[in-house]
Amino acid sequence: MPSGRTHDKITLWCLPLIAGFAFLATNSLPLTIITALSFLVGGFMLGPDLDIRSIQYKRWGLLRWIWLPYQKTLRHRSRLSHGPIVGTALRVVYLAVWIALFTIAIAEVLNVLWDARLTWQNLSVTFRFLINHYLTEWLAILIGLELGAVSHSVSDTIGSQIGRKRRQHKQKKTRKPPRRF
Repeated sequence: MPSGRTHDKITLWCLPLIAGFAFLATNSLPLTIITALSFLVGGFMLGPDLDIRSIQYKRWGLLRWIWLPYQKTLRHRSRLSHGPIVGTALRVVYLAVWIALFTIAIAEVLNVLWDARLTWQNLSVTFRFLINHYLTEWLAILIGLELGAVSHSVSDTIGSQIGRKRRQHKQKKTRKPPRRF
């Protein structure tokens, strides 16, 4: 299994490919940039290794504590953390819940301190507007995040297979051949 630094290098090496394919698929520079940036976020910040105390986890700095319940709940390299689509979807939903909680808390503070009059209805109208009017951009974000996670999981799988073959080869070398009399 590759180290965190190796995963980072793989993410950076794959970035031009992701950007190139995104531009070919969309013929749109803004969507290409959104996909590429989301790929970087998926590779560096929101990848499958948030289920352990990894480099991705540490990059969250003062906010890394929000990933502790996620780590306690999921087994490392399970389908829920490293599985294609499911793993990314779970992390996005998990992070969305935290963002929603922070938004509610901030809205309440603003209502109390400055009489901002932020209501559930105002927030939900804004959220629905953003979803409905920027659906293509949201899709580009999700694809970029998923590609960042997939590059991580694929490199884990390849790294594990290479390590397994090396161990098997090493065991064969260290075994003594049976004596013939």
